[in-house]
Amino acid sequence: MLLVERGGEPFKGYWSLPGGVLEVGERLEDGIRREVREETGLDLRIRGIFDVFERITPDAKGRPEYHYVLVDYLCRPAGGTLRPGDDVRRVEWARRQDLSRYALTEGTLAVIERAFEQGKDGVLKR
Repeated sequence: MLLVERGGEPFKGYWSLPGGVLEVGERLEDGIRREVREETGLDLRIRGIFDVFERITPDAKGRPEYHYVLVDYLCRPAGGTLRPGDDVRRVEWARRQDLSRYALTEGTLAVIERAFEQGKDGVLKR
């Protein structure tokens, strides 16, 4: 699984799946390719949507501060060179058995585990 360590707020210092904000008028798959290239240096072959969920993060007073709608895709690398870029500190390929050593953002582990469960031997097959 490709993981990035966030270099800025929110979630600075936490690991998550690569991604980010769409630009106005940008198609979703084009935004995915751009964000992953900016954050990791990799080009992608998009396989399809895996999961869609919301993350609402409250501020210190319990009011919503951030509200994300996350669309996770299954992708394969199609070129480029793995390197941290843009707003990430580090980028790594993580093995399933090593996920516990990463400080993952809320919900990330559950998404990754569901993805691995699709490939019963722990390898994504889609």
